[in-house]
Amino acid sequence: MQLEKLIVSSSPHIRSGETVQRIMFDVVIALIPALIASIIFFGLRALLIVILTVVVCIAAEAICQKVLNKPITISDGSAIVTGILLAFNFPPTVPLYIPIVGGVLAIVVAKQIFGGLGHNPFNPALAARAFLVASWPAQMTNWINPDGSSAATPLGLMKLEGIATPYWDLFIGNIGGCLGETSALALLIGGAYLLYRGHIDWRIPVGYLGTVAVLSLIFSQDPLFYLLSGGLMLGALFMATDMVTTPITKRGRLVFGIGCGIITVLIRLFGGYPEGVSYSILLMNALTPLIDRYTKPRTFGKKVIKNA
Repeated sequence: MQLEKLIVSSSPHIRSGETVQRIMFDVVIALIPALIASIIFFGLRALLIVILTVVVCIAAEAICQKVLNKPITISDGSAIVTGILLAFNFPPTVPLYIPIVGGVLAIVVAKQIFGGLGHNPFNPALAARAFLVASWPAQMTNWINPDGSSAATPLGLMKLEGIATPYWDLFIGNIGGCLGETSALALLIGGAYLLYRGHIDWRIPVGYLGTVAVLSLIFSQDPLFYLLSGGLMLGALFMATDMVTTPITKRGRLVFGIGCGIITVLIRLFGGYPEGVSYSILLMNALTPLIDRYTKPRTFGKKVIKNA
């Protein structure tokens, strides 16, 4: 009788058929409705800004990896996703040198300097946006309506002048704002696709959006207006759900979403800046290791020792 050998391999023991390239490709697909909406409302310049930012991100990643003598991984699609998300945070009037600077910052400073994909503590697109807003505040907040007229964003109009924007315009995106954040409908379609594909956990967007809705009621604000305006949908569905910079535990993801919602509402209500999505996600990115530490499940078979 021949005995079979028992082979014990190192972890991981559970493998998935998903690849980084496949996931990133699905994210690009999910972003297409918002891209189409940006072109419809802001014209072909929106497409130019997106293409320019994506090309810069891809080139920056390839050059940086070449200089550092690391394998060039632009085929995984992560630089494309970063480029699209960063471009979605630009107003349609942004000077073209800003997307170039932003793309380099997002890839080189916020991603590759930490070791590349999987090692960056902050969302690269949001980190670059925060730097750009601090460096060129006027250019990064020069808003226009889809008809070409100058205007503040709905959040700015509400906070500074008390003027409410119709819900329908907020929902379809017929408003002033950043390229990819105006159409809640397009973003919801993309988010639903990612949920269907299993690439994002419902706990983060539900915790985020639910917290914003509840707190807006507590502070006597319009919950629907708060949910549909600004970059909340883009942030909750595509930025806060980033696999690298968010908690890995289920409870941690819910805590992360709730934390983002609390910070967003506090900035919107009491801060000098009418929007708070970007900074809320970046702050919670910094807390991700701590959240994972205190929400990790008990090791299987490990006994909890109670103090006598």
